[in-house]
Amino acid sequence: MAEAKWYVVHTYSGYENKVKTNIEKAIETQHLEEQILDVRVPMVEVTETRDGVKKQVSKKMYPGYVLIEMIMNDETWYVVRNTRGVTGFVGPGSKPVPLSEAEVKAYLLGESTERVNVEVDFEVGDTLSVVDGTWKDTVGVVKSINAKKQTVTISVEMFGRETPVEIDFTDVRKMD
Repeated sequence: MAEAKWYVVHTYSGYENKVKTNIEKAIETQHLEEQILDVRVPMVEVTETRDGVKKQVSKKMYPGYVLIEMIMNDETWYVVRNTRGVTGFVGPGSKPVPLSEAEVKAYLLGESTERVNVEVDFEVGDTLSVVDGTWKDTVGVVKSINAKKQTVTISVEMFGRETPVEIDFTDVRKMD
């Protein structure tokens, strides 16, 4: 018997959960429990800052994609491929390519070194107030935003002149 592997299915944006539900129904009605073992829409907890309020929100890690652990054969391919909302498997042409062991660890098990992303509601030119850290109670204008490092560079007045200071996203709040 073939070994089950993880595959990535591309879906219409916003249809990930519907596709997951429809595939699970198809597994049940067509008795494919032994061939399609798991269907997931990976989620991640993100800290969003809106109007100075931090809150935890669940977001899809990979919008437009669903991950499926299955034994690839004509029957399972057909069921998944013909599920409403599915545009196809990820892979060259019509040949699905399974995820590698390292990709499964990174994409599904979350075993990566990335920190949780913080989404912000400010942009270059906005005025921010520093609410924590060394620069607490300082006000500055956003000069640049580094989403990868999750920092913002603001210009603060120090000793009578403008000085750029790099601060973590979680330590600033947009001023009204």
